[in-house]
Order: sequence, then C-alpha cells, then structure tokens
Amino acid sequence: MMRAFLAIVGRDLRLALAGGGDAAIAVAFFLVVAIIFPFGIGSEQALLARIGAGVVWVAALLAALLSLERVFAADFEDGSLDLLALGPLPPALLALAKALAHWLATGLPLVVAAPFVAILYGLPPAALPVLALALLFGTPTLSLLGAIGAALALGARRGGVLVPLLVLPLCVPVLIFGAAAAEAAITGGALRLPLSLLAAFLLTAAALAPWAAGAALRQALGE
Repeated sequence: MMRAFLAIVGRDLRLALAGGGDAAIAVAFFLVVAIIFPFGIGSEQALLARIGAGVVWVAALLAALLSLERVFAADFEDGSLDLLALGPLPPALLALAKALAHWLATGLPLVVAAPFVAILYGLPPAALPVLALALLFGTPTLSLLGAIGAALALGARRGGVLVPLLVLPLCVPVLIFGAAAAEAAITGGALRLPLSLLAAFLLTAAALAPWAAGAALRQALGE
C-alpha cells in the first residue's frame, strides 16, 4: 500500500513539474502578486515592513488556490481517477497522496520563495525563519483543505470558481495566525501561540481532511 501511495505522489509530481507546470505557475503568480502590491499602497518602507508578512501570506494563499482545481480534475476528465479508485489505496489515502503531491509541487516552492519576497518588503532578518516555519505549517494545511474543495467540485460546472469559494473560508484561520506569527517575530511578541495553533490546524487537517475528501471522491465517482 505504501508503494502505491508513493507511486501516486511521484506520478502527480512529475505531471506538475513537467514543462514548467503548476509549480512554476504558482511561484510566478506568488512573486507577481507580492511585487505589484506596493504599487497600490505606496513605497514607504515603514509601511511595507509593517504589512509585509500579511502580503506574503495572502499571496501564498492565492497562489496555492490557483492550482487546486487540478488536484483531481485532470484525472477525473480522462478517466484516470476511476482507475486509481480501483487500486489498492482507499479513497482517503488517495486524497492524501494527491494533497501531498500538490503541496510538494506548489506549497514547498512557496515556502522557499517567501523569505526572498519578505526581504523586498524590509522585514528584519529575525522574522524570516519564523515566516518560513509558519508557511511550512500552513501551506500543507491549505493543500489538505483544498483537496476537500477540489473533490466536492468534481463534475461541477465552473469548478475553477467553485473551489476557491469552498476553500477560502476554511483557510482564514491559517492566514490569520500565520501572519500573526511573523508579526510577533517582528515586534518581539510571543511566538508560541500562533505557531502552536498552526501546528494544531495542520494535525487536525491531516487527520480529517483525507476522509472528507475521500467521501467526496466516492460520491463523485458514484461508488
């Protein structure tokens, strides 16, 4: 079963990375959003440093949402999802494998790119490791929650619009405490609470989201 799990993760990673796919698009979108934001609010360095952590988190969230529809949709459209559902993995583990591949292809590159964007906003060096750690906790949660929305939207018209509408409300707590962790690192506040909550969100999502996404997959496939 573990071999089948890793095979699905590897397959989805290869498809996402082939020809500069979802990974490159997500990082490019993240960088574009972060870079153009100062054009709307001005170039005052103190203001940019104050909002930098929030901008990074919002840009990361939007970039992660960009490719969520494709977590299951491509395989659903060409019939591959039916074949995967007949394999040895139960739907919950299949959904977990898909979410893990999505995070490795999109979320992890965002974690790596975020400190460089934060430097452009003038965040102090002490805040960069905290920002990266918060994103390391938060982005997998986004992928897990996104798997639920992607599974619920399978077969629906305008699924690309429906998935963000389903996922965004669930992601708000992650966004709030992720930005709060970076803000605490900047101001010298307590880091334990926001980071602990992000870790708790991740553990809860890892425990519950695959089952919810798996149930939605069974319904979409008519099992």
